[in-house]
Amino acid sequence: MVKKYPMKGPFHATDKGLSRRSVLKAAGAAAAAAPFALSAPNVLAADKTVRFLNAEPSVDSVRAMRFAAAQYEKETGIRVQMDSVPGGKAFEKLQASIQSGRPYDIATLSFVGDVLLLANEKKIVPLNQIISKYDWGPRILFPMQGDNYWYPYDYNLCWVNYRKDLYAAKSLQEPKDWASMQGNLAALMGDGENQLRHGIVHPIGSNGAANYTAFGYMWANGVELFDDNWNVVLDSPEILPKAAEYLDFMADMTQYMPPSPMQAGWANLVGDFQGGIISHTPGTGRLIDQMNLTMPDQAQQVSSFLFPSKDGQKFAVNHGYDGWVVLDTAMTDEALKFLEWFSDEHLINFLHSSPVHYQPTRLDIYEDPRWQSHPAFETFGDILAMQKRVLEDPNVIIRSIDTEGPEPDVRAGKVFRSYALPEMLQDRILNGTSATESVKAAAEKIRKVIAT
Repeated sequence: MVKKYPMKGPFHATDKGLSRRSVLKAAGAAAAAAPFALSAPNVLAADKTVRFLNAEPSVDSVRAMRFAAAQYEKETGIRVQMDSVPGGKAFEKLQASIQSGRPYDIATLSFVGDVLLLANEKKIVPLNQIISKYDWGPRILFPMQGDNYWYPYDYNLCWVNYRKDLYAAKSLQEPKDWASMQGNLAALMGDGENQLRHGIVHPIGSNGAANYTAFGYMWANGVELFDDNWNVVLDSPEILPKAAEYLDFMADMTQYMPPSPMQAGWANLVGDFQGGIISHTPGTGRLIDQMNLTMPDQAQQVSSFLFPSKDGQKFAVNHGYDGWVVLDTAMTDEALKFLEWFSDEHLINFLHSSPVHYQPTRLDIYEDPRWQSHPAFETFGDILAMQKRVLEDPNVIIRSIDTEGPEPDVRAGKVFRSYALPEMLQDRILNGTSATESVKAAAEKIRKVIAT
């Protein structure tokens, strides 16, 4: 059984119950509906449309969402209009809809800073009633002043994918520390049999790919950016040596990377691995799901492991997360009804549209026979076991730049978008600055960024 996590403590919240506003709205809606009690509800509902901004644009995911929308309209008469955009365009599209005076009713967001911004502007409504129905995994709800403003559907964690066929040919084991990580990379590099040209790619440029894929080893090594009072502790006596060790490790790792990690990006993380240039790549299960569609034989030779610490005592994944928010519109009540219905009736079908990538955030789903029935879990059972370990093992750390700090706050988002940490890597790797001085410079930049 998967361990249960109570909705308490940092990044969790309990249901606050119905607000006075929601009670009054419900009472008003009931009173307004009374004269029409004998009318056919689907005739009245036919004029209502819930507008849903979907930021999961793959064919299978869009198909799952549209199927759910069609089923909901058949059952209730409420039309759900699905508009799909790439994840990186979702917030821009949502903001444009708000500014036009015709906001979406439900939207997908992938950055907690954007959720915080919309909550502060009172553009979105709490989802406490829906959230309170389920048990949730660790570090995923991100409550704001006791209210949950989004429904997280996917952990979207970053780990390390690797070629397990090459590991088997060389009798290698998954790395447990930095030394064994580098040893495995070296063993699989070269021109010989069961070797590839390079070992791994880690982007270090000032971009989202670096923010997401380059810092797993750092989190595993016990580095934190803030204390419980938002003081920067990156250069503190306790944290600085750990961060410096990480920088020196990453500098050593460049010998196993293709040239120009400064220019590396998302395309390299996928293309270099699929093209047989590298034996390892940081990323998610999306890579495996895509390969399983287009090159299933090669996909079956892929497995995954967590980022190790220097001494092998801790492991980490970089947080990603995706979720839905409900906007404060004339259709808010209908949007909430649809989201709750979808959560109960069609969420698992949606998660199955990318089964290895979409790691459930709700703990009950892991025990649901419907979710377990997907054939991909037979093929990639080792990865599923690793995902469960993330939720259960106290030695596994889930962190990311934008979720650092004691609670959700714009300060962590500012650090994320300042690229202070990728620049810390650049100082050490490209500029030859010592690890200690690189850490100190990054800490000072973070202080300036959060002060503005």
